[in-house]
Amino acid sequence: MNIMLLGAPGSGKGTLAEKLIKNQGFKQMSTGDLMRKEIKEETPLGIECARYMNEGKLVPDEVTMGIVKNFLQENHNQLIFDGIPRTLNQAKILEENLVELNAKIDKVIYIDVPTQILLDRISGRLICPKCKVSYHIISRKPRAEGICDNDGSELVRRPDDAPEKVKVRLEAYASETAPLVDYYKNKPGFVHIVDNANTTAEEVYAEVLGAL
Repeated sequence: MNIMLLGAPGSGKGTLAEKLIKNQGFKQMSTGDLMRKEIKEETPLGIECARYMNEGKLVPDEVTMGIVKNFLQENHNQLIFDGIPRTLNQAKILEENLVELNAKIDKVIYIDVPTQILLDRISGRLICPKCKVSYHIISRKPRAEGICDNDGSELVRRPDDAPEKVKVRLEAYASETAPLVDYYKNKPGFVHIVDNANTTAEEVYAEVLGAL
């Protein structure tokens, strides 16, 4: 089974993916992680990705899907697609790539979160640069301030999580990515989850397991 997670930045896709990976044996296919690897290695694609990400903009489809297609050649089962596709064009290209590999997306899970909650979540988010686990300064604190519980690495804020860039990211999501909900909602396997201020990550996870 392959799963796709849809939702705005800060909607909790990463936390949900962590639980599915740990407890259900999925593997995360995150374009963000693939792009950060390219950036760290300072490849031509990485340099281009960094320029867009640091400005809070979406990376162009031709760059993103080139990275994704290479990854899928060896990894196309039991995946969680997180952060891909971001546009209708990417969705169609992804479907074509999966068909060529005799694979498909079995479930599309849309986590629906109000904008103000998204702003609060993103502004307080921290991430471990080594194991990629995410924390929050209020709702998901590490045991030791600024230190990852898993490996002791110093937690960092992603460049595009800076407060002045969050608004740009949410505007880009609304104009380019949100239409994916309309694209997938009438297809088999679409799951709509509403996450409000009182919804816990465990409740979201339990609802997803029920859908699966």
